Amino acid sequence: MTDSPLVSTEWLGDNLGAEGVKVLDGSWYLPTEQRDPLAEYADGHLPGAAYFDIDAISDGANPLPHMFPDAAVFAAAVSELGIANDDHVICYDGGSMSAAGRVWWMFRAFGHERVQVLNGGARKWRAEGRPWTGDVVAPVASSYRATSPARGVRDMGEVLRVLESGAEQILDARAAARFAGTAPEPRAGMRSGHMPGAFNLPYTDLLADDGTLLAADDLAARFQASGIDLAQPIITSCGSGVSATVLLLGLETLGRAGTLYDGSWSEWGSRDDTPVEV
Repeated sequence: MTDSPLVSTEWLGDNLGAEGVKVLDGSWYLPTEQRDPLAEYADGHLPGAAYFDIDAISDGANPLPHMFPDAAVFAAAVSELGIANDDHVICYDGGSMSAAGRVWWMFRAFGHERVQVLNGGARKWRAEGRPWTGDVVAPVASSYRATSPARGVRDMGEVLRVLESGAEQILDARAAARFAGTAPEPRAGMRSGHMPGAFNLPYTDLLADDGTLLAADDLAARFQASGIDLAQPIITSCGSGVSATVLLLGLETLGRAGTLYDGSWSEWGSRDDTPVEV
């Protein structure tokens, strides 16, 4: 099952509660969405699912939102969630798979290969009438080990060098109006626009009407229409390193690898020494 970054609701329905299958609710929302993921989790979640808080499991010393923690912090948090290194981890969220994608990418970055995203998330799961509960989950702590340093995560210095060299492509997952600088950013203090030479592919363009990822042929067409060369290296970016992971899900589905600019526009757009185009 782990050849794909995605797992179907049918597979999880058949394997929910199986030995070694651990489910995580990674729901997270922008402040403008006015949704409380912790309250929603308490109200209901997949049976047995623990809550993975991307704001809490982060680099607390960094003022940017939910930046990657170091391996020790990640390992300690995952241990508290009862996840073992050989577990098959399934991530889902209550939105458009972006937060679940972030959790998936964090596990991958720290060396966990048996991790997938529930295709269609809670929306599809519930639409199919599958089990949903408000029961409290009390994980039994494990002794998780994370590899270091995190793989597939890029910093601002690397992105600046890429812009100068042109050695890799930058693909921005934000909405087209935000990319063009015609719509305001959801966070205060952000400049509008995009990185020079970046391409734009709003992550929602990779999703079908039911919230699942598009079929491979359609994914490839969307990437190609954005101007991206799928044969060349790609760095994904977005507002704060969350929705860009949907692009990474799409790339992996197509057998392509990408990396994530963790700081994304929250870092780039908040500075006055980074180049911006509109």
